[in-house]
Amino acid sequence: MYNPRKPQYTLFTVREATELLPFVMKALDGISRSKAKAILSGGGVRVDRRNVSQHDFPLTVGMKVEISKQKQRFHFQSKYLKIVYEDAQIIVIEKNIGILSMASTQGQLCVKSILDDYFHKTRQKCAAHVVHRLDRDTSGLLVYGKTMEAEQILEHNWRQIVTDRRYIALASGRMEQKKGSVESWLKDNKAYITYSSPTDNGGKYALTHFRTLRTTDRYSLVELKLETGRKNQIRVHLQDLKHPVCGDIKYGNGDDPIGRLCLHAFRLDFYHPITNEHLHFETAVPKAFLSVFRSESSEKTAD
Repeated sequence: MYNPRKPQYTLFTVREATELLPFVMKALDGISRSKAKAILSGGGVRVDRRNVSQHDFPLTVGMKVEISKQKQRFHFQSKYLKIVYEDAQIIVIEKNIGILSMASTQGQLCVKSILDDYFHKTRQKCAAHVVHRLDRDTSGLLVYGKTMEAEQILEHNWRQIVTDRRYIALASGRMEQKKGSVESWLKDNKAYITYSSPTDNGGKYALTHFRTLRTTDRYSLVELKLETGRKNQIRVHLQDLKHPVCGDIKYGNGDDPIGRLCLHAFRLDFYHPITNEHLHFETAVPKAFLSVFRSESSEKTAD
């Protein structure tokens, strides 16, 4: 849903090099830092006719900055995703379950098509360029390039640019180990089932670190950090540990307490492909994951 607004902008010209947040504070007669941040996050600032929300966006002499004190022009709402961060080059979203990151068939609704529609209706001359993916039934954080330059830098330098990727999983059974690592080689068979081997089977090497956050006799809440980003890596590695992801119809054991694949990409840290700023994004553990522990009387918290 898009609710159009027509805010009035005031035009300013940059007279000396600075960053966007202090510029907005000074331009609007010394408004508070929190108010300036609200204007930025609300889509109320354009630099050289492009919406920018990055607080430390570098301004150089001669740039044109347009500022509106009104709330953002378009209120974006979708049951499939919410926008976490956006600037001229990238957009970070939190994806819900039930939708693909990109279409597998022509005309299919997916995160990319929703974002492209949003860009069109907000008159941004850009498109959502896929950098990485989450499975249809995995929720969590994704970054898309808004320009080909940003997409190419992210894609070709992904391992150097991304400094931290973490997931939360609700796993079946009591995880006895408080922390550890799983390494194996992953390879698909002809039916596209990913198999794990402790020795090189011609597949791709995969390494996952895990930490048990909470556990009962029936379920464990596990944080997982990826060193490699292989297809189905977490799902297969938790299967290797004999504690598969709850709700996993492909690699699970039938344990499905909340009617969904219980895997959520909750943290994503990376260097901005254009500005090189280090960005950190984190979302809350899905409430449904925590709900299963409320009914468990034998709960204990892992150290």
